Amino acid sequence: MALTESKMLALGTQAPDFTLPDTVSGQVLSLSDLKSEKATVIMFLCNHCPYVIHVNEEIVRITKDYQSKGVRFIGISSNDVVNYPQDGPDKMKIHAREVGYDFPYLYDETQEVAKAYDAACTPDFYVFDGALKLAYRGRLDGSRPGNNLTLTGEDLRAALDAVLAGSEVSSLQIPSAGCNIKWKQ
Repeated sequence: MALTESKMLALGTQAPDFTLPDTVSGQVLSLSDLKSEKATVIMFLCNHCPYVIHVNEEIVRITKDYQSKGVRFIGISSNDVVNYPQDGPDKMKIHAREVGYDFPYLYDETQEVAKAYDAACTPDFYVFDGALKLAYRGRLDGSRPGNNLTLTGEDLRAALDAVLAGSEVSSLQIPSAGCNIKWKQ
């Protein structure tokens, strides 16, 4: 596991469109099906990464806190499942249920969506405003496995609060860090 930071896609970037299978519902869903007129959070996740496992509890809390405010959450796994079968679609559905994901958990088999978002690691977080313009990209908060900082989600929460209030999100945005996306060879 190589610690990798997110690449920090340019703020203001239009959210790249996609259509992917949802491992939870079994439906094929597109960004236009899922987006919110207030804010849309796209999270690159996977089942086995210790950095994602560490933050799952806070991801679930944030989704519960913000879905009622009109924010939509979308999880995407883009890992190579030939070499990392624990991240396969069948395991994604089980994982989503076990950890309490209350949002679509999409499978990016071709890895084209991860490339379009310039995603580099899991977890990698993107907040888009109602016009699907990138307002935030970066970390959930400062907590990492083993650093003894409490999970608060403060960075992601502050970005969501600003977008919902129609305010500018702070330009001080710290990259997320975690396992590199497992690219196909």
